[in-house]
Formats: sequence, structure tokens, C-alpha cells
Amino acid sequence: MLATLEQGIEGGKWFRLFDNVISERNLFAAFQQVASNRGSAGVDHITVSDFERALPESLWEVADQLKHGGYRPQSIRRVHIPKPGTNETRPLGIPTVRDRMVQAAVVNVIEPIFERDFADQSYGFRPGRGCKDALCRVDELIQAGHVYVVDADLKGYFDTIPHDRLLSRLKEKIADGSVLSLIETFLKAKILDGPEELTPSMGAPQGAVLSPLLSNIYLDPLDHMMAQTGLEMVRYAGDFVILCQTAEEAAHALALVEAWVTENELQLHPTKTKVVDVRTEGFDFLGYHFRGWRYRPRKQSVTKLKTKIRHKTPRTNGNSLPAIIADLNRMLRGWFEYFQHGRLRLYSRLDGWIRRRLRRILMSRNKLRGQALGKANARWPDAYFDERGLYSLARAYSSPANPL
Repeated sequence: MLATLEQGIEGGKWFRLFDNVISERNLFAAFQQVASNRGSAGVDHITVSDFERALPESLWEVADQLKHGGYRPQSIRRVHIPKPGTNETRPLGIPTVRDRMVQAAVVNVIEPIFERDFADQSYGFRPGRGCKDALCRVDELIQAGHVYVVDADLKGYFDTIPHDRLLSRLKEKIADGSVLSLIETFLKAKILDGPEELTPSMGAPQGAVLSPLLSNIYLDPLDHMMAQTGLEMVRYAGDFVILCQTAEEAAHALALVEAWVTENELQLHPTKTKVVDVRTEGFDFLGYHFRGWRYRPRKQSVTKLKTKIRHKTPRTNGNSLPAIIADLNRMLRGWFEYFQHGRLRLYSRLDGWIRRRLRRILMSRNKLRGQALGKANARWPDAYFDERGLYSLARAYSSPANPL
């Protein structure tokens, strides 16, 4: 994509981008990206399947609206997702499938422009990078002696990004007014929160396709400032840590961040942002808890897994045992793929807890009372579940194929 845009660059700014955004080829590719992620319907109740059945007419209609200035984003449906281990919730915005497609089309065109200049410290929502890369970098720095950590938390980052400053950052590289105007309409799209309709004055809603890229664009100057000062920062969207070799260096890094955040109209969480010595204290990052020279899944990550398993394994589950196990296996494999850095006893305990959940189902079906222990263990031993293919976290951890 970037190579085809090169002819539209003048004086370091990119012109004539809008035709690339609204091209049918790009819109179709954008729809395929949205379709691959599935997701819920927006305020219009049109699902991905509904939209797909109306292709290509819907695609032509959207392209025509964009071309002639008749396109307007619909309201964003807001839902509140519980934060595991807390009483707090996280607001998630769900645009319509049509708007998700157009946002993806914008991302396809402008992401390469910004991506080539993003700093190495940024790992979130970037091509070829992800959580595992960020975690490995943190571990690498700790092993190298960077044991004083600025554990930073931007309070409500996505919901507090200033629109005017964000648009100014976009204008540093984009001079196509139509593209900038389209992005601004998405930022100002109304939010439907239950019966209440809100018009946002700031923020880029989590759940919108554009928001991850916009969040990286806004924090990119912070990334480069840290790099220029020689400080080792690892950032994933609004979550970042700065790893230092001395307490003095960490205090200096925190002061720099505090000044930058204030200047850019953001806010550090007053109680969650702190400097820790990883040798005596721990810190959480991307679902893991770091302490000393090891890291393991944090308690909230295990709690979240157990909550999902409980929903899949009530005593009254009417599915066959093979169907229940197949459903669990899909989730357990995915969980372990990410949370494989821990200790054997954690995975052994989880395996035992999962088998007890399954024994309770079998006891209920056989009209047996009591706990899933003793006689239940004898009637349905561990081997019983192994024979039926239940995924074992402990066995996966101990497998020669596991690189740990």
C-alpha cells in the first residue's frame, strides 16, 4: 500500500489519500478484515452475516456516500465489560459493521505512513508485534539488571485522548482534508450508553477499529522522547513500564513521564503508578506478574480463566461429555499458548480443579450427592479424562515441545 502512495507525498506530508480509502478494492479488503473478527452488531442490529449477504450493493452504496460527502457514522453502542478481580468495568464501544469496515479502510491507507516511523518501544496493535514480544523484552531487560521499574498506568487513556491534539498529530503527516475530516467524524460519533446518547468531546472508543492506531499516534512522541534519553520503555497501547538500572534513574524517568503526560492533557493513575524494585516487589504487565527474575500469570488472569470455565461447566450442562471437553480444550489451548510462563504447580492445580468440575457434572447425571472427591475420584479417575482427550495444562507445560 505504501509504495502506491509515494507519489502523493510532498514536503513530508501525504496528499491524495482519499481515493485510496474509498476504492472498492480497499473497502472489500476492509470488510474481509472485519468479517474475520466477527464481533457483535452495532446500533442498527446488522450483523457481519447480514452485511455480507447484501454485498456488493452495500459496498457500492458506502463508496458512493463517501465520494459525494453523504456518509455519516452511526452511533456507537457502548457496553461495560467487568475487569477481572475488581468491581470496576471497562467501557467498550461497538460501531456498526458498516462503520467498522470504513474505519478499517482508513487504517489500511494511513497505518503504513505512521508505522514506518514508530519507535521500537511500542508493541501494541502493530504489524508483526504483540504482547509476547513486549513480555520477552521486559524479561530481557530485567535479566540484564534493569531491576528498578516505573510501573505506569494512564488513567482511562482511550477515553481521554484530546481530539484537537490528536488531529494536530495526524496533520503532521497527512494533508488530505477529506481523510482528516472522516477521522474527525468517527471521533465525534455519538455514543449510545443504555438509554443515554452522548456526544464525546475527547477520546477514541475502545472497540473501534481506528482507535488502536490513533492511540499509538498520540503516544508516539513519548516513545521517541524516552528513546532519545536512553531510557528503556516497553509500551503496549496505554500500558507501559520503564526499566532502569538505578533508583535515581527510575525517579528521573517518572518525572519525565509525569511532565509529558500533564503537557499532553492525560493523567497518570495516582495510586497505580509507582516505582518498584523487582527484586523485592512485583508489578503486573500484560496479564503477567513479574517478581525477581521470573514472571507468571497474575492472579486476575487465573481468576478470569476460572470464571470462563465455570460458565462452561455448570452441573446442569446438557451437552455430552465429549462436547464439553472439546469446548474446554479450545479455550485451554488458547490460554496456555499465552500463559505458559509459570510454575508446574499452577497448571497441575488448574488441571485438578477442572477435573473436579467435570466430575460434578457426572455426579449430577448419575444422581449422586456430595463433593467430587473420594468415591468420585475412584469412579472417574484422572485417566478417565485423559482417555477422552481433556487438554492438560501441566502436561503441555512439561512437554519437550514446550520451549520453556
